[in-house]
Amino acid sequence: MIKLKEVKTKKDLKAFVKFPFKLYKDSKYWTPPIISQEIKSFNKKENPVFNDAEARLFLAYKNNEIVGRVAAIVNWLEIKGQNQKKMRFGWFDFIDDLEVSQTLLDKVEEIGRSYNLEYTEGPVGFSNLDKVGVLTEGFESLSCMVTWYNHPYYIKHYEAANYRVEKTYSESVFPFENVKPEFFLKAQTLIKKRYQLSALNFTKTADVMPYVDKMFDLFNQTYASLSSFVAINDIQKAYFKKKFISFINPEYIKFVVDSKKELVAFAIVMPSFSEALQKAKGRLFPFGFKYILDAKKNSKTADFYLIGVHPDYQNRGVHAIIFNEYYNTFKEKGIETCYRTPELEDNEAIKKIWKHFDPVVIKRRKTFRKELS
Repeated sequence: MIKLKEVKTKKDLKAFVKFPFKLYKDSKYWTPPIISQEIKSFNKKENPVFNDAEARLFLAYKNNEIVGRVAAIVNWLEIKGQNQKKMRFGWFDFIDDLEVSQTLLDKVEEIGRSYNLEYTEGPVGFSNLDKVGVLTEGFESLSCMVTWYNHPYYIKHYEAANYRVEKTYSESVFPFENVKPEFFLKAQTLIKKRYQLSALNFTKTADVMPYVDKMFDLFNQTYASLSSFVAINDIQKAYFKKKFISFINPEYIKFVVDSKKELVAFAIVMPSFSEALQKAKGRLFPFGFKYILDAKKNSKTADFYLIGVHPDYQNRGVHAIIFNEYYNTFKEKGIETCYRTPELEDNEAIKKIWKHFDPVVIKRRKTFRKELS
């Protein structure tokens, strides 16, 4: 018999965060989070997403052992602002036991009905900057720090619970040697001149900070047309600025501005931290910091995290300016592999940006949906 326990104490929250460490202890491909950071993300005093969202966390027990977990999430900005009556769920992990997964999903659906919501979708996080999707292809490839990893058996559990595919994402790689300057060098010079644009490069995080709010504004504009997009508000901007920007090499943040110094495009790339996080085993001390700092300086893989172009400048080749700047930085850093984090497969604009580099899809992931009527 499966028993559910709602997370109410610090001890329970720690058990919730640490459950995947047991589930994936023998996996060569799972990338663990930093336990302390994961715990903070569920702290209502730390994470401003809770100003506009609710989350209830549950642990599933069998024979007095934890065998599954799920976060049931209600995003009021999405429900009230977009009239998307969706019950979100994420951090959904379980042993290969249909009774376990079904019991957890039953709880999610029960909560959704109590709010008169129309359907569930998961796995998703609180917002568009959280992890998304259950892995459906590419299980024998090291997971990125901004994605969830899961066992192949997860898929049959969604299907058994009568969930259907809602969205599909892909992740791809290409060797840096595929990046040929002739694709963008001449073009970026002409585009700069035609639209009076210039690139901004940084060597200090402090120099990046004055532009970060504008970057998030541009992020909102760039992705507003995509399905189920929820804009980042001012309070969340401050939180993400603190949480992410100081973590990224300033050389890996690129901005493009117009003649008035208004931001028209941006891109954020991170060195791959996956192997460092595996070595850290969820802890910053005593050696976790060392592994992460070493990866920050010396990783030969670059993970493309975000790229955005103002709607007025889309389809005008502005990305050529960004690629030119990254080419110079990556060449200096000795980057060998470029990795694209999850992108919606219906995002045709982003596909056009990357087509010259012959990327190879190595993973696919999906979110699943179920009506609550």
